[in-house]
Amino acid sequence: MTATADKPAAEAVELVTLTIDGTEVSVPKGTLIIRAAEQVGIEIPRFCDHPALKPAGACRQCLVDVASPGPDGNLRAFPKPQASCTMTVTPGMVVNTQHTSEEADRAQKGVLELLLINHPLDCPVCDKGGECPLQNQAMSHGRPESRFVDVKRVFEKPLALSSEILLDRERCVLCQRCTRFSKEIAGDAFIDLQNRGARQQIGTFDEDVLDFDGYRPVGAAAEDEAGRAFSSYYSGNTVQICPVGALTSAAYRFRSRPFDLVSSPSIAEHDSSGAAIRIDHRRGTVMRRLAENDPVVNEDWITDKDRFAFTWQNLDDRLTRPLIRKDGELVEASWPEALAAAAAGIRAATAPVEGDDAVAGARGTGVLVGGRVTLEDAYAYQKFARAVLGTNDVDARARVASEEEQSFLGATVAGTGLGVTFGELEKAPVVVLVGFEAEDEGGVVFLRLRKSLGRQRVVAVAPFLTRGAQKLDATLVPTVPGREPGALADLPADVREALAQPGAVIVLGERAAEAKGTFTAALDLASSTGARLAWIPRRAGERGAVEAGALPGLLPGGRAVSSKAARAAVAQAWGVDSLPSAAGRDTAGILAAAAEGGIGALVVGGVSASDLTADVEAALAATGFVVSLEVRRSEIAQAADVVLPVAPPSEKSGTFVNWEGRLRSFATAIHTDAMSDHRVLDLLAREWGVELGTATVESVNAELAALGAAGEGERPAAPSAKPARTAKPKKGTAVLATWHQLVDEGSLQDGEPYLAGTGRVAVARLSQATADSLGVAGAVTISTEAGAIELPAVVTDMVDGVVWVPVKSPGSWVARDLRASAGAHVTVKGAA
Repeated sequence: MTATADKPAAEAVELVTLTIDGTEVSVPKGTLIIRAAEQVGIEIPRFCDHPALKPAGACRQCLVDVASPGPDGNLRAFPKPQASCTMTVTPGMVVNTQHTSEEADRAQKGVLELLLINHPLDCPVCDKGGECPLQNQAMSHGRPESRFVDVKRVFEKPLALSSEILLDRERCVLCQRCTRFSKEIAGDAFIDLQNRGARQQIGTFDEDVLDFDGYRPVGAAAEDEAGRAFSSYYSGNTVQICPVGALTSAAYRFRSRPFDLVSSPSIAEHDSSGAAIRIDHRRGTVMRRLAENDPVVNEDWITDKDRFAFTWQNLDDRLTRPLIRKDGELVEASWPEALAAAAAGIRAATAPVEGDDAVAGARGTGVLVGGRVTLEDAYAYQKFARAVLGTNDVDARARVASEEEQSFLGATVAGTGLGVTFGELEKAPVVVLVGFEAEDEGGVVFLRLRKSLGRQRVVAVAPFLTRGAQKLDATLVPTVPGREPGALADLPADVREALAQPGAVIVLGERAAEAKGTFTAALDLASSTGARLAWIPRRAGERGAVEAGALPGLLPGGRAVSSKAARAAVAQAWGVDSLPSAAGRDTAGILAAAAEGGIGALVVGGVSASDLTADVEAALAATGFVVSLEVRRSEIAQAADVVLPVAPPSEKSGTFVNWEGRLRSFATAIHTDAMSDHRVLDLLAREWGVELGTATVESVNAELAALGAAGEGERPAAPSAKPARTAKPKKGTAVLATWHQLVDEGSLQDGEPYLAGTGRVAVARLSQATADSLGVAGAVTISTEAGAIELPAVVTDMVDGVVWVPVKSPGSWVARDLRASAGAHVTVKGAA
């Protein structure tokens, strides 16, 4: 194809030809010898080498004989074997590995013997036994007998680098994979080499050696010789890439053997990245989760939350049988009885009520979906709401939402297929983050941004630069919560100019819905600069819920409920006469109506009451009948009239749609009798005599494919909302800023104390001027009419008049205790 002005031809790749073990191979210039050997199927043993890390040459296990042409064209051999993981290929190079060179073979055996001198012979009790590269290479490349007869070096074991990561120092071969990952990939240089010679070891450092952010393990003394904890959201990756059993996790240590496990590929359920994982299970119990290599999404890495937070699905409060409330108590029942009771209860609660009061007349049903369900489950919830219950009161956003956000999602996100990808985000010259903290709310997104450190400009529209933003070398556009639209309209000229570059991206997080006018301002900015927009919600199921139409104003494929043509198209596909046309209410609206007696019944699927600013308890008490579809006994399940147990992700198949719009399908890892939400709703619909058609994943996907994306005139109009007027905080008050930290007290982290121990301590952040004006020193009390929280105060370089606290960390449950969200004015004073 000929190059054009619009599409220049790709630059030709310069190839280098060399010979490896007698086989000629051509590889791109700059390729390492060890990679070139892999391309022709020649395996060179290694420990420190990892394709995602910079070459180190630390272990010397990959030594090979190398000869290269000299100035006269004749081959000249290097005087001694070279590390193939650090040397790049050159034209005419001749490489002889351990397969064809006795010297290379002898060198590798010598290195392996050296590494094994102090290595303990504890393979029978080592977690790595059975999947250990050192074990394998000792058998394939090592000497048959050891010549070492002296006493081996020993250390106290294990050394707790954090509550989750443990280090057995005598097993370490000093490959530095862990320290290199921490510095290069995660940006968390909390561990490094210490000492020299025979006492050299990996360990944590004190603040005098490395730059720490003030976090110390609870109970750790200031003079603790172990130093600060390995405070990283990605520390579990070091365990997986460790080539020996030096690094282990407290959650898995001594629990199983690799050859006792059954492995199943899956997708992580914790955030919208859709990271590929491997579930290792034994006898129906998940034992551990590992990162699967997926070059287009998470590459080789996952967050600690994706890795360790899986115990929630098998705790003692797991629901295995349906429950019906009888005489005020929930008792076990059969499925037919429970389904019949649920249907009868909903019918009775929504029957017309006689009288002149505000709740007279027919009271409908509200459907709260939750943001953790799969695409298929979300589709079933909204179809059940509309085709069976006849209502548009259905919402999957268990958080602050807005009509503006819904219009934005319908006009620019739903049914648009694959949008901005991870690869495009990584290569973008500039990325502007609005209402989105990448490390806390994006997980893998942060790693892809940090991969471009030095080549990409990151701009954060936020109250202050978080630790994650600092690791991205981000530029701060200081913004008071609620004033994001003005900040986008008045971006510095250099940022606006940078956004005009090809490939620039504006990222909107779910918190953009908290400030009216933000989506409109972002669309205007993208239109004027040519930048692309990406929406990255926090929860794994939100993009799928948007595609499935599990929002009050959206039907599947981005169709607007308000569009007669859209309703007709969906009704025809479903085989029903018509769909409800009345405007639906979002989660907050449904709960408010329920509390006032305007909702007769609620169907709730996987919503945590403590995530909502509404008084959920009052709403449930005022609702005539509540049906809960849950994995475990939650607050809502305990208050429900009928509880229908559903399967957790490991026990069902389905699809998550990640923020890119990429379908991330997964199969059932552990086969049980538990049913997915879409199957349960299909059975429930039959109590009304309706064939919902959502019994299987295949049937749901077939319906979605047949519906396709919205046609012309079926989408909602793009939002056009004016920013809300924001008043200055009164004396003694401040504007609240808040978001979830990655490791917090979310319900999907229950039952994992080791992971919880790595969470960051909850603090209240204020600028020095704000602290002085409010008389804050040491601790601070933040309060509203609903309640108060007390936290240690930390003076931070941030905008004045703002106080930041985490949404749901120990001692700081904002929605439950303050009934507030970002942008609210809260009373702030020094704690007594």
